[in-house]
Amino acid sequence: MVLFERAPAKINLSLDVLGKRGDGFHEVEMIMTSVDLADRVELNTIDEDTIEVSTDSQYVPNDERNIAYKAALAFKSKYQLHQGVRIEIQKNIPVSAGLGGGSSDAAAVLRGLNRMWSVDASSDELIELGATLGSDVPFCIQGTTAIGTGHGEQISILDSPPTCYVVLAKPNIGISTRHIFPKVDLDTLHHPNTHELIRSLEEKDFGKLCHHIGNALESVTFSLHPDVKRIKDKMLQTGADGAVMSGSGPTVAGLTRHYSKARRVYNGLRGFCNEVYIVQLLDRR
Repeated sequence: MVLFERAPAKINLSLDVLGKRGDGFHEVEMIMTSVDLADRVELNTIDEDTIEVSTDSQYVPNDERNIAYKAALAFKSKYQLHQGVRIEIQKNIPVSAGLGGGSSDAAAVLRGLNRMWSVDASSDELIELGATLGSDVPFCIQGTTAIGTGHGEQISILDSPPTCYVVLAKPNIGISTRHIFPKVDLDTLHHPNTHELIRSLEEKDFGKLCHHIGNALESVTFSLHPDVKRIKDKMLQTGADGAVMSGSGPTVAGLTRHYSKARRVYNGLRGFCNEVYIVQLLDRR
């Protein structure tokens, strides 16, 4: 049996760091939504009781280090399944970009195996299992627009954003979240106004949305990688109505109401970095 799943990228409309927890994780509050840049995950049943993973990216491991492999192993273990699967991932989402590509691949594996092996696990069960794999996986299972709390694993659905275009720009660097959070100084962070951002979603107010998007990690990432700040500044100079770094970076997302303006931002960024995309939001409820 062969089954296909799309694994969409996520962007942060906001990311706030509230404090350090006793378990070593930071307490966060972040609003996320999905865009139509997606990996393609193919699942094939195999006779042997094993898990095989292959990708078309040299930057992604093809063994048990891959989070998609870990997702399949966790699913088989939880539901005591003795069946095998081959996972083939076509990568379209940039790697180590703050766009949740690996987490979305893992979420796609959980959703796909649930269907392929007729387990009939609920979304809540998959989200609980996904939380053991990574803080972005629960959101990627849900995939609409949501606020994540705790260390990101506690998900509550929000209203969908107003329709707009998103320009994604990633410089030629990769950033690991675990290298950014230890450098966070809670006393100097600029905190986004999450409450007002939620109100802008409820009111479908694009101008207010662009005013209140924000990421508390920007100051940390910008100090280590000034090119990321230059990309954000260039987005705003060339016409983006709002711009925000996604996750711990380095990708910056610029929001525009109209395609013509998105194209102008896109053209303005091509000299700054090779990976630039014009995408749309998936959440069109």
